[in-house]
Amino acid sequence: MPVPASHAPRRASPRRILILAAAPAQLLDIAGPAEVLSQANRLWAADHGGPALYDVSCHIVPEPGSAATSAGLAIGSDVDGAQLAAWTDLDTLIIAGGEGARRRADEAPLRDLARDLAGKAARVVGICTGAFILGGAGCLRGRSVTTHWRWCAELGRRHPSLAVDPEPIFIQDGNVWTSAGITAGMDLTLALVEADHGHGLALSIARELVMFLRRPGGQKQFSTVLSAQAGLSVRLADLVAWMGANLHRPLCVEDLAARVGLSPRQFARAFQAEVGTTPARMLETLRVETARRLLESERANVSAVARLCGFRADETMRRAFLRHVGVPPGDYRDRFRCTSSPIHPASQEVRHA
Repeated sequence: MPVPASHAPRRASPRRILILAAAPAQLLDIAGPAEVLSQANRLWAADHGGPALYDVSCHIVPEPGSAATSAGLAIGSDVDGAQLAAWTDLDTLIIAGGEGARRRADEAPLRDLARDLAGKAARVVGICTGAFILGGAGCLRGRSVTTHWRWCAELGRRHPSLAVDPEPIFIQDGNVWTSAGITAGMDLTLALVEADHGHGLALSIARELVMFLRRPGGQKQFSTVLSAQAGLSVRLADLVAWMGANLHRPLCVEDLAARVGLSPRQFARAFQAEVGTTPARMLETLRVETARRLLESERANVSAVARLCGFRADETMRRAFLRHVGVPPGDYRDRFRCTSSPIHPASQEVRHA
């Protein structure tokens, strides 16, 4: 898909990117960012020619007896330690996560290598538990960071000076970027491409990779449905999932209570006790979350989204957005939708099925 010429890079040479990983590394933490950057090169060359946008290298710090990746697949370094030592500058250092990053973060050779490379880099990125290596190297002091939700508490315990946020899929704090686990590294890398070369190219890459949408960093690691289901009885967990799939219906407490075989009063008490909120508040949260995802789509129609998500009127959705997001739905859509790239006809607006 053509990339808008208005986003032409101003650099005469490719940006040097290094992906550093400690074995055993999470395969997607390496392959995901590398593929995003490769697609940026391919799409740009197809439409504009000239030098590649990114020169991507990988260095794996091996561990005796361990495969390079947790998937058991061997990945070799294409730059060795001597070459890295000779580099004088680096645009972006990306440190992949995985068991090796978490377990080996305090190894002196790995820590020193990360610190040296970070000192040469304009940007420093921790994918998933790659943040543990950056923390061990002293590159995150006083920063706001995130990592895979399972390891946020551990990262905060090891590095008390960090503000560890378990919710966002990625965070930028100055020249330091950190992401949640696995596929969130691709979202972060798309954001890097957008910062370098514009919104249109980032969305073109997302479409090329058949990613549902380019998720903004503030999106939560867990959907409300998944978070609400944790620890619930099977009956209420199934109900919350059903609610999320039927938001277009005019759901009421009586209908929901009947679905689980309780009286409305019994249901309201049981739901509050297990979920920690009322059925009405949960419904509103689910509707806002779904509306946000739809509004992040290209040229989403606010009124159509309101109907699809079960809001009785545009104004009802507007008030709900102000409560949950802090901005009206139209402003939210204008911030995250694509306005410069060609749009596939099938995605012109959100409509009823």
